[in-house]
Amino acid sequence: MNDNLTLLGNKSTSYPTTYAPYILETFENKHQGNDYFVKFNCPEFTSLCPITSQPDFACITISYIPDVKMVESKSLKLYLFSFRNHGAFHEDCVNIIMKDLIKLMSPKYIEVWGKFTPRGGISIDPYCNYGRRGTKYEQMAFERLLHHDMYPEKVDNR
Repeated sequence: MNDNLTLLGNKSTSYPTTYAPYILETFENKHQGNDYFVKFNCPEFTSLCPITSQPDFACITISYIPDVKMVESKSLKLYLFSFRNHGAFHEDCVNIIMKDLIKLMSPKYIEVWGKFTPRGGISIDPYCNYGRRGTKYEQMAFERLLHHDMYPEKVDNR
């Protein structure tokens, strides 16, 4: 068991009521010699419009190639929950999430995609990614960004 993990297995979970990047926890990647994706889907993400304070709903997808550290999933769940009362535009949410996870883990590669439900007849699906500078992952990020959403899924009013 990793002594640094305080949330996993904790029976008295406290849900943050404000944006809480400090809640994120990591553990060691036991397969550092392998390149592989870890993918999280959060189909019940919510945040608030910073202008109207109306709720925004999204499916947030996070995919990353770990290096030494990996994000612990319960801490990630609580972190994403902390956006519930946070006022930020859709584009800000995905970029904040990505930057917080880069700071936390220093992954080789990461991408965050938000598929927000329509409000006012329009859905917004921001995507951002990052590949470690000076490595093959930097080129990978560029290529994936260039070809991102070339074949968009059928949007059926989510």
